[in-house]
Amino acid sequence: MPRRTKEGYQERLNRVLDHMERHLDEELALDALAEVACFSAYHFHRIFSGMVGEGVAAHLRRLRLERAANRLCFTNLPVTDIALNAGYDSPEAFSRAFKGLFELSPVRYRELALAGGLPPVSGRTRLALCRAHELIQEGKLVMEAKVKELPELRVAYVRHVGPYEKCESAWEAVCGWAAPKGLMGSTTAFIGLCHDDPEITPPENIRYDACLTVSESVQAEGPVGVKTIGGGRYAMALHKGPYENLAATYAWLCGVWAAENNQELASEPSLEFYMNDPQRTPPEQLLTEVYVRLT
Repeated sequence: MPRRTKEGYQERLNRVLDHMERHLDEELALDALAEVACFSAYHFHRIFSGMVGEGVAAHLRRLRLERAANRLCFTNLPVTDIALNAGYDSPEAFSRAFKGLFELSPVRYRELALAGGLPPVSGRTRLALCRAHELIQEGKLVMEAKVKELPELRVAYVRHVGPYEKCESAWEAVCGWAAPKGLMGSTTAFIGLCHDDPEITPPENIRYDACLTVSESVQAEGPVGVKTIGGGRYAMALHKGPYENLAATYAWLCGVWAAENNQELASEPSLEFYMNDPQRTPPEQLLTEVYVRLT
C-alpha cells in the first residue's frame, strides 16, 4: 500500500508524469493514469490539479501542442500528420487549438520558422544565435559537434518546474538524498534532462530533471524518482564556459549545425552532462556536454 504522506504522493506523481511524457502519442484515459499512480480514480484529477497546477486534460493538451510546435519548426512532417500525432481528428481542430495557445496558425507558425530558420515565438533564440556568433569570433566559444550513440542510463532525479536558471533546489534535493546513501562516486554522472524549449514553453511551465546515474538496485523514494533516459543517436557539442551561455550553444547546434549536416532533430528531451563541479570551477572553465536527440 502506498504511503499516505506528502512524499508518497510526490513519488506516485513522478511515476504518472513520466508515464504521460513517454506515451503522448497514445490514448491516456483518466482511470488508467490513476492506476499508474496508485491513486483513487475518483480523486485523481483533484490530486493531479492540486500538485501540478493544471488539470490532466489541460496538461496533456499543452504538452502535445508544444511538441507540435517543435515539430513544425524542426521537421518536414505534414501539418496533418502533426495534428493526428497531437491527438486531433482534423487539421481544422488542431489549427484552432494551436492558434489558441500560440496566437498563430500552424501553417503561419511554420512559415515564420522557415523564413528565419528559428522558432518565431520570441526573439530570444535569434539573440542567442547572434551571441553565439559573437562568442565564436571572440574565441570564447569553440563550436564542434559530432553524432554519438548514447546508451540508456538509469537515473535518480528530482523535477524542477520553472525557469531553467532556477533549478538549484532540485540539485540540492537529489544530492542531499543520494550522498548519505553513498550513491555519489567517481563514476556518477550529473545530468540535466531538459524537457522544454524556452522559446515555446512559458517559463513557469518548463520541466527540468536534476539526474544522477544509479545502479539497478536503487529505487524511487519520496520526491526522488527513478527512470531510464538516453538511448539512441544524439548530436553532441561540448559547451565551454558559463551555463548562462548554454542558449548560444543550443541555438548553434539546432539552428546551424543540424541544417548544415542534414540532420533531423527528434522531439525528445535534451541532456546536459555537467563535467565539472560549478562550486569549485571558475565559470569560464565549466564544461558541459550538450546532447540533442536525432531521428
